[in-house]
Amino acid sequence: MGKSIDAKKTMKRIISLSIAALFFSSAAMAKPVSANFGHGFPQGSIHHEAATEFAKEVSERSDGAINVHVFHSGQLGSAREMFEGLQLGSLEMTWVPTARISGFAPQLQLFDLPFVFKDMDFLEQVVDGDVGTKLLDSLADQQVTGVGFYIDGFKAMTANKPLRTLEDFNGVKFRTMESEIVMSFYRSLGANPVPMDYAEVYNGLQMGTIDAQENPVVLIHDMKFHEVQKHLTISEHAALAGVLVYSTQWFKGLTDEQQAMLMDAGRKLVKRQRQLAQDVEKKDLETIRNAGVKVYALTAEEKQPLREATKGIQSEYVKKNGDEMLKQIEAQASK
Repeated sequence: MGKSIDAKKTMKRIISLSIAALFFSSAAMAKPVSANFGHGFPQGSIHHEAATEFAKEVSERSDGAINVHVFHSGQLGSAREMFEGLQLGSLEMTWVPTARISGFAPQLQLFDLPFVFKDMDFLEQVVDGDVGTKLLDSLADQQVTGVGFYIDGFKAMTANKPLRTLEDFNGVKFRTMESEIVMSFYRSLGANPVPMDYAEVYNGLQMGTIDAQENPVVLIHDMKFHEVQKHLTISEHAALAGVLVYSTQWFKGLTDEQQAMLMDAGRKLVKRQRQLAQDVEKKDLETIRNAGVKVYALTAEEKQPLREATKGIQSEYVKKNGDEMLKQIEAQASK
């Protein structure tokens, strides 16, 4: 009889503890998740606008369970520092030009290769297709989760002199990102590449530390480089793409439902950015012209000497990363 009473007491204690465990577990799950989203673009840029919309959408779709706080203008560090923050789990989200993290993921320099992508439609087909998926999956080795690619557009060049012929590049101190492919491109043209952080470029141009820089029109406008440069050459020699990434350490701690929602919202974010970039490019170019900058678009004939001078750069990429991706792109382009 005594043993029966003890057994009942033990069972009640187990049930009570189980209920308490469930209560505390539910309370923990209900606790809002906070995520910091750092980037290097200015507050008024389309990138910050799109990221802010993303934060709002995530909050609404999660019923306030996930709160994304967006930090612009490199407030949380340089592109490299933020990427390292994702690896360490001290930062949850960032988006960054692929060239800026080439030291971590050299395979992403595919987008820096000159004269590979014929137009924006084709570039979007590539990044949203099998090649883009493989590149995103390859980031898992870096302890980050690849979500999607944003696109700022095709590159233009600014300088304080016209850049039309191969000879015009000789000795020009050209600011580049920390990408061997990009630096090789300008060395092949006879220029002197100078790696420099994005936030320092305006002062570098103003002080004469560098003579020229490359970026899509949208970024040239947003960073006001046209205030300290007299000429803009529309060369479209390469695209500037970037990648949206989450910290894998943080991401894996979320529920399956939260992960699925964040992946969906992130893919919508990069597509929203692409559309915004295309929408404002023409207007931004007109603003640059109105500021007194002389704008010149290279003809197909004028691009040809640049193609010839830099055609060996693809071999550099293939030597380090293989030719599988390039062959897929060539096959897709020929269809």
